[in-house]
Amino acid sequence: MLEEFLRHRVAVLRRRTQFLLARSRQRKHTVEGLLLAHANIDEVIRVIRTSKTQAEAKDRLMQIETPASLLERALGEEGFASFQSERGVSENYTLTPVQADAILRMTLGSLVNLEQEKLAGEFQKLLDDINEYNRILSDEKNILAMVRDDMQELKRKHGDKRRTEISGEEIGKVDIGDLITEETMVVTISHNGYIKRTATSVYRAQRRGGKGLKGARTEEEDPIEHLFVASTHAYLMFFTNLGRVYWLKVYDLPQLSRSSRGRAVVNLLKLGEGEKIADCRAVRDFHKPGHFLMMATRKGLIKKSSLESYSRPRTGGIIAIKLREGDEVVDVVVTGPGDEVVLSTAAGMAIRFKESDARGLGRNSSGVKGITLVGDDHVVGMVVADPDGLLLTTCAKGYGKRTFFGPNQVVEPEETDTEETDIDETDAEETDTEEIDAEETDTEEIDAEETGPEETDTEGSKAPSSTSRYRTQRRGGKGLRDIKTTERNGPVISIVRANDDDELIMMTARGKLQRIAARDVSTVGRNTQGVRIMSLDEGDILAVIVRVPKEENGDANGDQPTAGEPQGPSSPDSASPESPSPESPSPESPDG
Repeated sequence: MLEEFLRHRVAVLRRRTQFLLARSRQRKHTVEGLLLAHANIDEVIRVIRTSKTQAEAKDRLMQIETPASLLERALGEEGFASFQSERGVSENYTLTPVQADAILRMTLGSLVNLEQEKLAGEFQKLLDDINEYNRILSDEKNILAMVRDDMQELKRKHGDKRRTEISGEEIGKVDIGDLITEETMVVTISHNGYIKRTATSVYRAQRRGGKGLKGARTEEEDPIEHLFVASTHAYLMFFTNLGRVYWLKVYDLPQLSRSSRGRAVVNLLKLGEGEKIADCRAVRDFHKPGHFLMMATRKGLIKKSSLESYSRPRTGGIIAIKLREGDEVVDVVVTGPGDEVVLSTAAGMAIRFKESDARGLGRNSSGVKGITLVGDDHVVGMVVADPDGLLLTTCAKGYGKRTFFGPNQVVEPEETDTEETDIDETDAEETDTEEIDAEETDTEEIDAEETGPEETDTEGSKAPSSTSRYRTQRRGGKGLRDIKTTERNGPVISIVRANDDDELIMMTARGKLQRIAARDVSTVGRNTQGVRIMSLDEGDILAVIVRVPKEENGDANGDQPTAGEPQGPSSPDSASPESPSPESPSPESPDG
């Protein structure tokens, strides 16, 4: 091996020296012509001035005969001797085409004495280099000496003690995660399913700068739907509409700039035909006590499973919930001890219940009833209730309203379930005795609300009524009236938490977008039709509404998001939200 290395080094050094020799000889030939022009500058200038074209000047320059004595003074004894060894001995010498071209390209500034001295110095250095290259190539021992000198230089620079150990032991299984430095990343997923990760340092630097127009344009074309701050060693769990869950390590995501669009999630996950991402959650610790994943389906079922049951990732994904025919996953949330969730339907119904009302089930199960649906109604969303926050409900025809969640409340103890049937594992009827009783009670409450007075604004009320908040009920009932869905405002399409310092991006079925501040949407009671939040063209409907995460807004002074949790938006400090278009209506008073 050492002999092959030596042969390789000798060949490399020989080829390198031959190349340098050829280049030096080519440059020496050009410099000889320039020195000759300086020695006979008057004749050169006369020929150039009296020539009509450049081609004629070149031909006439090549015909000028320069005496050998004049050339010897210009090149020096050593240079003239080298010149004669190449051109032969003669009384007069002429320029070559290459030298004539170099003279024609010469500027008047190069005629000063300083430039002449530089040319003479360069010529002498070229002669020394050529002699050295010829010496090296004259004997292979000279090349081997260069190899030895190179090795000694390497030893001098890198002669410290070896840091690795050469061992004959077999290499075991290596986890790629052990080779990756742990750092905090900002992960964003757009509405159209493009994902990327960006270092938090880059994210904050752009946020403080107050710029990012390119990023803002990208956001308008494809708004950010999920944002997480997570470690490179955390897992992202992708839940699909068909009830499967996939895992990806954060370090497996493409690391791109903040203004980049990202890479399509479908290129990173092995999704089946007709499968699309319904929700995503970032999880680092699957063994948190009392924490669950709660999934909601279109047909009103909820499924609660412990985080720990998802702690063994598989490349091809696993079944997260067993779906019935025609059903699909709508939303997924992470719940902790004491949390309450709100389910909302397209017909404007909503039910709020404690997460403890649903018992934990295995992965391969369908869950239990979360809300009783009437007719063709279906679930459109689920959120974890924020006692100090507001729930934004939006309808297909551009109407919406915000209502306070209200504090978490203790439900009066009722008769204990004698048998809470797991819907997925039996063919029994979907409701048990407890749920039927809850439905009848809720039906009476709905009728009472719809006939009672309507609360339009809670801000000026000294004692908010029941319509100004979502009170806690038992799971499985019909719920309370959240918003009146009529021909005027259309069915409910989405619910999100939206506080005053949040921003919202709305997208219609035809691709029209509008960005507004959440504070522009009136805070009203539940039993109302809401106010117009977006003007729609004829035949168009509101399709999606997204909270803009605070980091996307560039809030440099806001609280930093908690690692592993999806982040809500915040009003930007460095860049104000876009102003509504002139045709956009101002917020209207609520309609009862």
